[in-house]
Amino acid sequence: STLSRAIIRLVQASEGESVWLGKDIQKMEPAELLALRRDIQMVFQDPLASLNPRMTAGAIIAEPLLTHFPEMGKAERQKRVGEMMEKVGLSPSMINRYPHEFSGGQRQRIAIARAIAVRPRLIIADEPTSALDVSLRHQVLDLMRDLQAEFGLSYLFISHDISVIRYFCDRVAVMKNGRIVEI
Repeated sequence: STLSRAIIRLVQASEGESVWLGKDIQKMEPAELLALRRDIQMVFQDPLASLNPRMTAGAIIAEPLLTHFPEMGKAERQKRVGEMMEKVGLSPSMINRYPHEFSGGQRQRIAIARAIAVRPRLIIADEPTSALDVSLRHQVLDLMRDLQAEFGLSYLFISHDISVIRYFCDRVAVMKNGRIVEI
């Protein structure tokens, strides 16, 4: 989790470097960080904690569009939000519901829709299925695989669950005490 936050510079790394497209993320200026955050999106472990309870699902998914595409009109933004909801298996009719009105799996789908709305290159998924029951885990992992194929996404998938890693990941790095010890 600390690694994921350091990569997108939500926390400052104490040592080492994070390089994206040849540039050290830890040394990026604010304008470069904004561009980086369009390219790299996060899906956090606990969707309820990562979704603003005062915002509707539609507003949550639209938020990164407002930040990264300020020129996008309201109608186009609403259309994209509806499309993203459909992509993750949610009905656009749910657009005005609040996070507490959704199940855990649906909340994680909202978080995924928010992440893919800006069409990033990389999604950092920090334990995205650990708060879900087993049947929902596979649904969310299958959804993420489908989105990967459709949008050409890469994932940095963080998990302690070896069965999830075995099911989802192509390449694995093992960390101990903040250092990669095996690839």
